[in-house]
Amino acid sequence: MSVVSVLVVLSVIVAALLLLAASLSAALRRRSAQAAPSAENAPAMSEKAAQKSRKERWKTLLYSEILLKKTRAARIAYLGVTAALCIIVNMFEFRFADVQFSLTIFASVLAGILIGPVFGFIAVFLGDLVGYLVNSWGFLYMPWVGISCAAMALIAGLCMKLPFRFRGSGYAKLALTCLLTLAVCSVGINTTGMYFYYIGIGFSSRSLSLIAEHFGGKNTYFTYALVRLVFMGQLWNNLLNYALLFVTMPVLCAIKPLGIRFR
Repeated sequence: MSVVSVLVVLSVIVAALLLLAASLSAALRRRSAQAAPSAENAPAMSEKAAQKSRKERWKTLLYSEILLKKTRAARIAYLGVTAALCIIVNMFEFRFADVQFSLTIFASVLAGILIGPVFGFIAVFLGDLVGYLVNSWGFLYMPWVGISCAAMALIAGLCMKLPFRFRGSGYAKLALTCLLTLAVCSVGINTTGMYFYYIGIGFSSRSLSLIAEHFGGKNTYFTYALVRLVFMGQLWNNLLNYALLFVTMPVLCAIKPLGIRFR
């Protein structure tokens, strides 16, 4: 039963990523078609121009709209500052009402928005790794946690490139980012990794008592996911980080040197 549950979750994750990739691919094709000269008014595009077009596509995937306008030195600076922010937030957590809170989701999504999908992924993963090396809290290194956070940056960067142009589209992209990161990263990657990890070493007494109390002791992937998200507070940690993103984005947009356009 648990294996089937995991396969269902992974199928949903793959479908969501394919849908996002298809939307981004369609947007890139439309942009290329608009930039290409018409057959009637211009000669065929030269090989050099075609290579330049492919290079621009790669830049679109690598960098955010902000970094596309920056110099190479500025891009390195943005990458370093973002990685440093991820290191800092990974070193600090706080507890309220028996729920563990951190700002790693906030920092990860912000990294994808500021520096782009690919470089955001790299910066967040390195930030998580270095943050663990600096302060491990006595735990073993869990690579799926870093991959989950890095995937949040990747999803955020891709969502910000979707061709939404209506009023408030920036907030629609951010809302889509929150939904996808919750489903793909917090549930699909992180919770799945934790589930199989605890199958190997044994579940905590608190998890088992909550499963027994609310689900009659039936320990499957879905019951563990519900316990971890709702009763152990992971969902509330996500919602806090998402709310902080919606509050922070207008403030960052008001800082002119950042050059953030959040329509």
